Amino acid sequence: MKLLTASILFSLLFTALPAELNSQTLKEAFKEYFLIGGAISDFQAAGKEPEALELAAEQFNTITPENMLKWERVHPEPGKYNFELSDKLIEFGLKNGMFIVGHTLVWHNQTPDWVFKDDNGNYLDREQLLERLREHIHTVVGRYKGKIKGWDVVNEAVDEDGSLRKSKWLEIIGEDYIEKAFEYAHEADPEAELYYNDFNTWHKAKRDGIMKLVRNLLDKGVKIDGIGLQGHWGLDYPSLDELDESLQEYSSTGLKIMITELDINILPTPNNYTGAEITKSFEQQKKYNPYPDGLPDSMQTVLAERYAELFGKFLKYRDSITRVTFWGIHDGHSWLNNWPIRGRTSYPLLFDRELKPKPAFYAVIKTVKEINCK
Repeated sequence: MKLLTASILFSLLFTALPAELNSQTLKEAFKEYFLIGGAISDFQAAGKEPEALELAAEQFNTITPENMLKWERVHPEPGKYNFELSDKLIEFGLKNGMFIVGHTLVWHNQTPDWVFKDDNGNYLDREQLLERLREHIHTVVGRYKGKIKGWDVVNEAVDEDGSLRKSKWLEIIGEDYIEKAFEYAHEADPEAELYYNDFNTWHKAKRDGIMKLVRNLLDKGVKIDGIGLQGHWGLDYPSLDELDESLQEYSSTGLKIMITELDINILPTPNNYTGAEITKSFEQQKKYNPYPDGLPDSMQTVLAERYAELFGKFLKYRDSITRVTFWGIHDGHSWLNNWPIRGRTSYPLLFDRELKPKPAFYAVIKTVKEINCK
């Protein structure tokens, strides 16, 4: 059977879409439900893709730096901070009245080895590393006090089995490194919202571990405002039932729930891997890069339908979900072009490489009409 042309596909999918919704931006469509945003890359923050920033300003009311505030970028050497790109990002966000999220203060990845060692190359003890952590958090959060409104304080601290990840933070400081990170961030900016952020949050064992971590912080009176559920998902994972169950359980904490780092991987992945561990890497093979010259109309439909059903769930939990952030602005600068296999052509977002809205964009907009009709 001959594939549908893009124009016929659009007509079939969106004939019922009113003109006022057809012309809406994402931030306008969802303004009564939750913030909606995207991650800004270093390349974009540097002003090398002004059209992408214009699109972000038009469509989003919240932004997150993709890499520029991770430790290796913002604090690459002892005593040396590099705020050039993050300053530009903050200026852009403030100019456009956006809710700016800082990402991330404590992570096992993209943290230089020197962070855990002294000048002689020996590992620090607990108190030394805590002091280094406190200094870093106070410097970074303090610089943007009152400007960055929310922080991913700790990222990916729970392993797949629900235990705490065996990182240098855990090994040297102990389990309370998480608690201390939240305390230091609160000291640095008492008004900022503080979040825990992780991937595979729909896996039962990992979800139990995250719930245990969060409830422990709450029981101790540690300020934590929200849980970030990384949306690095695929066409068939998580299932809608798994997503629903997870959103229900996380919402039970009373904390704000955020869908962070949202993108849909439509490319085949070796070993059916569903996570987002950046150290994962697989060899390039032709079968893993099936659409090098463009996404077929049939797959545009599949992607649109997947986004629509996900946003249907987000809207169901709109009393708990306060933000949905895509991990990128358009397909051309998505990390999935180079992870977990380098050099692929991926199509995970709502805007294509020419910054034009894809059918998935209109499918997402349409979910607002459907919820309003109920």
